[in-house]
Amino acid sequence: MDIKEFISEWLAFSDAYDTDGYVDMYHKDAVLDDPSVGQKFVGHAGIRRYFETYFIGYKTQTRLVNLDIINDDSARIEVEFTGEFPGGKLGGTFNFIFKDGKIAFVEADLIQ
Repeated sequence: MDIKEFISEWLAFSDAYDTDGYVDMYHKDAVLDDPSVGQKFVGHAGIRRYFETYFIGYKTQTRLVNLDIINDDSARIEVEFTGEFPGGKLGGTFNFIFKDGKIAFVEADLIQ
């Protein structure tokens, strides 16, 4: 798996508000833990709800600031979000664990 290419595709689906493409990048039982909203989103249904609420709902666009490939199965990215939320711009991080070419677990958080 080419992690750099995978992250690029994941961000493209996100910025295009392509819900099906975005959700398909996750395992069907993946977990997205976002302490900044105080929730864990489980499986495709939960991740779809997260994406529709926080990305589509706020018209969020995401710019990659830094990609750190930790090993073949994990990576950390730092991003900048812009959108229709208070302040209009925020930093964030995503810590990924991959399995079989998809996201198995990700912790998403805002940089305060």
